[in-house]
Amino acid sequence: MNTTQCYHCGNDCDTTTIVFDKKSFCCNGCKTVYEIFSENELTCYYDLQQNPGAVPKEIKGKYDFLDNETIIEKLLEFNDGDTQIINLYIPHIHCSSCIWVLENLHKLHKSITTSQVNFPKKTVRITYKSSQISLKEIVLLISSIGYEPYISLEDYEVGKKQVDRSLLYKLGIAGFSFGNVMFLSFPEYFEVSEFWLEQYKHIFRWMMFAFSLPVVLYAGSDYFISAYKGLRSKILNIDIPIALGISVLFIRSTIEIIFDLGTGFFDSLTGLVFFLLLGKFFQQRTYNYLSFERDYKSYFPIAVTRITSKGKEESTQIYNVEKGDRLLIRNQELIPVDGILINGDAQIDYSFVTGEAEPVAKKSGDKLFAGGKQLSGIIEMEVLKSVEQSYLTQLWSNDVFKKDKSSSFKTITDTISKNFTIAVLSIAFIATAFWLFIDNSKALNVFTAVLIIACPCAIALAAPFTLGNMLRIFGKKKFYLKNATVIEQLAETDAIVFDKTGTLTTHKENTINYFGSKLNHIEKSILKSSLRSSNHPLSRNLYHFFESEETITITNFQEHIGKGLEANHQETLVKIGSSSFVKNACEPGNLDTSVHISFNNQYKGKFVFKNAYRQGVSKVFKELNEYNLSVVSGDNEGEKVYLEKYLPQKTKLLFNQKPADKLNYVAQLQKENHKVIMIGDGLNDAGALAQSNVGIALSENINVFSPACDGILDASQFNQIGSFIKASKKAVQIIKYCFLLSLLYNIVGLYFAVTGQLQPVIAAILMPLSSISIVIFTTIATNLVGKKLK
Repeated sequence: MNTTQCYHCGNDCDTTTIVFDKKSFCCNGCKTVYEIFSENELTCYYDLQQNPGAVPKEIKGKYDFLDNETIIEKLLEFNDGDTQIINLYIPHIHCSSCIWVLENLHKLHKSITTSQVNFPKKTVRITYKSSQISLKEIVLLISSIGYEPYISLEDYEVGKKQVDRSLLYKLGIAGFSFGNVMFLSFPEYFEVSEFWLEQYKHIFRWMMFAFSLPVVLYAGSDYFISAYKGLRSKILNIDIPIALGISVLFIRSTIEIIFDLGTGFFDSLTGLVFFLLLGKFFQQRTYNYLSFERDYKSYFPIAVTRITSKGKEESTQIYNVEKGDRLLIRNQELIPVDGILINGDAQIDYSFVTGEAEPVAKKSGDKLFAGGKQLSGIIEMEVLKSVEQSYLTQLWSNDVFKKDKSSSFKTITDTISKNFTIAVLSIAFIATAFWLFIDNSKALNVFTAVLIIACPCAIALAAPFTLGNMLRIFGKKKFYLKNATVIEQLAETDAIVFDKTGTLTTHKENTINYFGSKLNHIEKSILKSSLRSSNHPLSRNLYHFFESEETITITNFQEHIGKGLEANHQETLVKIGSSSFVKNACEPGNLDTSVHISFNNQYKGKFVFKNAYRQGVSKVFKELNEYNLSVVSGDNEGEKVYLEKYLPQKTKLLFNQKPADKLNYVAQLQKENHKVIMIGDGLNDAGALAQSNVGIALSENINVFSPACDGILDASQFNQIGSFIKASKKAVQIIKYCFLLSLLYNIVGLYFAVTGQLQPVIAAILMPLSSISIVIFTTIATNLVGKKLK
């Protein structure tokens, strides 16, 4: 009897078939979901996957607990008045159409701003306007279309997925079946004719068939699913040859025992799947051992200013911040923890979190959330939660504000393995066709042996293990990269642009001299208090120059990027910055690095800085002499003579560069087909860091967080920049050596496979051994490279 499949969920329409829009549905729930998608022009959902949906369940009253504000507050990741963010675990996420519809929730309700799916974790992060739609309404909405979230009420937090042990179960079943099939195959191996042929031959063969069924249908199911998805998407992925080999072995073996043509290849089949899964298990364990998540708690250089019980300010690593601590947040600083605003006028930019750049005003007593950036002067806050390093990692990689530089970057694995599957399938079919004419008894053996021996697992493992281990090694050396792709991009660069102030120079060793009218005690306090709010290296240096002065309350603080700052204390207006900003005129012939000051538009004088360059600046530039080198600075040409003396002659020097000029210069280099590294301090360089192919922010224990960059380098490791770039190039070389080893292995293996001399079970054993050898080689090679980094 023919049954009709539901257009939405794919289930059989047994007794009830609802026809709508010339399509069949198994229930009113599925029909309603289709109507919702149709009304909102989301029917492309069905183009991405056939029958992708689930049957919506009756959930009336199930989520009434989401009317409780106390529970909602515990569940939310972010809550700032009108904007809220929730991260929900959706067990039903399983395919591309699920991702597509969940990332288009804004089309179902205009109050949903954005929704981002994390497919491996099966979560969706939803940003929405809480004044227009509630969390309960959102949960009911996504439940009504078949994506009901799992929310645990036991501990008032979003439910987390249990540890996935499916690979371990599959490995156990495959190993158990392989052992039993090998045992049942012994009579064939030893040719025990009388006992075997007369009584138990058929029983043993059908028992081998029975043991092979769970191996093919369960243990090896992932390979079939991956191959099917690849074919449906018209992509020849690396699992297609494996799935084809398993299918051919099973079908051929089943035909042989049905028609009593032989014992089949069940031992080779179960052995193949077992050793494939064993290799995958080894890979998973090795990944965990390498720990690709860098240990930010131990090495992250970002610090924060903590106010002690005696009122003194101290710089401390953020992981030392505890509940109840009092923090000082300056202009342009990131708020690292959730807390309560105590003092100051807060204008918080939450664009790092929500994607919306509109500043949010906060007053004393209001809650502040981690990830916001203070835009107006200085504030003090009390910590409610200790810092979560994982949150900063998430913020750094947040797709809301970063430009995906890797989208157009083709990795080495993509490049080399592009035609691998086509080549393997071609060899398999040509060799099989040849043996069908020469000796058809060997044709199947040759076909399966080729598919097994040429398994691309070794190629697939080379890059992840090499680059993952390099990420870990770089992290130990205080160089933190966002992801493994940055290493490959770093290796391909041919131009480097350095910022000067705060990058080539260090504020810790600068000398400062004052030239101008004498400053009284009040003026010094106003200066110190105004500088206290700024994070510019010159501001921080000058702030410490007035260390003995008292701080007082300032108002109307404004910092003009690339120019200077201004603030008020009662009736006094202070301006601090460049000559053009303070005096509205440039000083002709003066090439010193200086900071000018005025009170109530009456010019007082200037502080002249004698720049102290970092140790090893000349050494770094000599090591990088083969690159197109540039130094861009917002300062005047006062340091030009020094730089020309100590830097390579071909180094291009640009002064009086505004932030936009730096960005445009990087863009111009890229138009000339250069791959650019931008190295800056993350303050006035954010645009250039984002524009470059690889942006590296130098950190000197100030709490300036730059998600625009691709890497953060501790200032103490500045003289190792050349070594890090060389190590990146060597990492890519290691990957190429792995590909070469894999190619040699495949050539030797294919020779025996094509000539019919290789048994599938031997190939199934050799294949994971090749993968393991690649992993061992990459681990040893990258560790040797790491040891050369000081």
